[in-house]
Amino acid sequence: MNDYLINFGIKDLIDIFCVALLLFYFYKMMKRTGSLNMFVGILVFIFVWMVVSQVLKMQLLGAILNKLVDVGVLAIIILFADDIRQFFRELGTTRSTRKVFEWLTRRKHEDDSSKWLPLVNACEDMGSRREGALIVIGSNDELRDIRKTGEPVNADMNQLLIENIFFKNSPLHDGAMIIIGERIDSAACILPVSASETLPKSFGLRHRAAMGIAERTNAVAVVVSEETGKITAFHNSSFQSDLDASTLRVFLSEHVR
Repeated sequence: MNDYLINFGIKDLIDIFCVALLLFYFYKMMKRTGSLNMFVGILVFIFVWMVVSQVLKMQLLGAILNKLVDVGVLAIIILFADDIRQFFRELGTTRSTRKVFEWLTRRKHEDDSSKWLPLVNACEDMGSRREGALIVIGSNDELRDIRKTGEPVNADMNQLLIENIFFKNSPLHDGAMIIIGERIDSAACILPVSASETLPKSFGLRHRAAMGIAERTNAVAVVVSEETGKITAFHNSSFQSDLDASTLRVFLSEHVR
């Protein structure tokens, strides 16, 4: 112990800081997804295992716990497969990571806010009429499974078509519309529902479904409230409420890639 303290240096301090930061990130992620109790249980088991095997040197119990740890690593990967995918997805889609990637590849994004005019105008009109809508904009790869739950549309993004799909008597108005690129890919799709405690209690099922897809993918979800007519946009487990046409255009231009 004394030798360890004597040899303790800046590298060890950075090591401890990185581990603490990683645990804090997983704590936030598990709390958001409702798996906090399981995460705490895993931490308690690891602590007991370290005390038994490293401090008390109990050979028999330590050997049993070592076997459980070997199997437990695989079990954790299976149990938290969605959360692990979300971790690496968020790691690759953070603002700083994206800026570094764009600098390395010399990518230049032009102002493309005008292409969202049909969608923005449709949301504004539906909001004024208190017609509910749920629209997801993302890539083909990350929304492949979601697209299969709905009906194919395969049409250019058109304001009247969007409004007709979400008209109350339309057979496709329930569920989510999926937009890939600048085309309406499918409608009436089923989204995963979020259990996040950060959402206001006034938010309904559409909002929770929008948060659910925003937690699991890099897609942007737009909700028009049927009760209030307000527009809310979701991305990467966060949201902005009470958007108007101009702020919605800015949001889409900044977050849709």
